[in-house]
Amino acid sequence: MRTLTCLAAVLCTVILVAPRVQAQVDHAVTSATLNAAVQQHLATTSSAEERDTVLRVLQRPEVTEQATRLGIDLRKATSAVSTLDAAEIQALAAQSAQVEGALAGGQSRIVISTTTVIIGLLVLILLIVALD
Repeated sequence: MRTLTCLAAVLCTVILVAPRVQAQVDHAVTSATLNAAVQQHLATTSSAEERDTVLRVLQRPEVTEQATRLGIDLRKATSAVSTLDAAEIQALAAQSAQVEGALAGGQSRIVISTTTVIIGLLVLILLIVALD
């Protein structure tokens, strides 16, 4: 009876310890690789959101009106947004957010400033397209 108890205790110990030992096996991907993948995903997501901000501003009626008045083809400018690199899209997204905030708020005192930013945004996109 005592042998049977000892055998059961050893068997239970092996069953409880074996999964923990197996869990200590090296992973296929290092933590540095996982961190790099997460950073890349965050950059891609951020870039996509910034592109959406620029595109949303380009689709606003006020921007369309200004572009038409200046003779700028918005279809070309809109398609050029997808060709911009991360630094360019970041700069344009900051300006776009400023324009969007000003236009959404209906602030009449900064109409000239908003118009200037819209024109600058459109000219910058067209210059980038022309240089590529």
